[in-house]
Amino acid sequence: MWGRTDLLDESDEMVKHRTGGEKNTLKNSEGISFDENREGAVLITSIEVNEEGEKKLGKKKGKYITLTDLTVSPDEEDSFKPIEKIFIQKLKEIHQDLNLSKDSRILIIGLGNATITPDAIGPKAIEYLQGSSLTQNTEKIKVVMYAPGVTGQTGFETSDFVEAISKAYKPDLIIVLDALAARNSERLCKTIQLTNTGIHPGSGVGNQRKEISEEVYGVPVTAIGIPMVVDGPVLYADAMEQVIHYIASKVEEKGSPSAALAVTPMVSSKKPTIDKSVLQPIFGEWVTWSTDEKRQLFEEVFVGKNPSLFVTPKETDAWVEHYAYLLSNGIESWITTR
Repeated sequence: MWGRTDLLDESDEMVKHRTGGEKNTLKNSEGISFDENREGAVLITSIEVNEEGEKKLGKKKGKYITLTDLTVSPDEEDSFKPIEKIFIQKLKEIHQDLNLSKDSRILIIGLGNATITPDAIGPKAIEYLQGSSLTQNTEKIKVVMYAPGVTGQTGFETSDFVEAISKAYKPDLIIVLDALAARNSERLCKTIQLTNTGIHPGSGVGNQRKEISEEVYGVPVTAIGIPMVVDGPVLYADAMEQVIHYIASKVEEKGSPSAALAVTPMVSSKKPTIDKSVLQPIFGEWVTWSTDEKRQLFEEVFVGKNPSLFVTPKETDAWVEHYAYLLSNGIESWITTR
């Protein structure tokens, strides 16, 4: 269970193909359609998986769209505008085959525990949506919104609530909003994933509940999530990777003329590639291991000695507010301008 993640493009098979040379292999892989491009600061990864690809990745067939913007900040509201704009575009793209009309019905479910901040994005987004124009204009698509809480609060499976409402309301589309787990600390609070494959609530933190999907309810299900936590060993490995990069860069820069002129503490090189093998005589062979191998090492060291540790930023409350508003505003804009 090391490196648990809800993001498809962080799965083992996808990570193996992140290098430039291997991306073409992935693009030509049977069963997987892969495309990656950038709009400004936003990296857009689009993956389509069929039955054969499902066997390779261990992820359900369907469309997965991931938006990552490493420049967003909880202190700068305007920094969310670029990713929100693209989010609205991708909502239109992922639903273009449904042919929704003003007679259609949409059920929006906000998963999560509203009393636990990093898990509150779903309920908070529903709160914003309930104050939007979607509840006032009957000429638009009819929308019902609900935050069912979690099993620990209600004693019922979340999927049971969704099933009951779905049977009564008979929606043409179910949209599920939830907080996710990431495998890379850089992606924390800076990524949005959209998929038409549904969701297993809690799977990223090892607390998997009943599936919410079209196969279960007979209704198309779009899952939208934002990674709010990372596994503890991920942070340890990422921090160690930065230390190794820093020390290796100092060794590499030691003989440069600029180093002799330096009057302040040396700042590590910003180059993406540093020859870490220069540290092998000091730290041993493990210093050349990949980041994923270091993460696995930390996971194995801590298994059985410490309880599962998931980490979230100290500004989590601000992140949740920003993303809850972004999701509600994006969904409202998509429905009213589709």
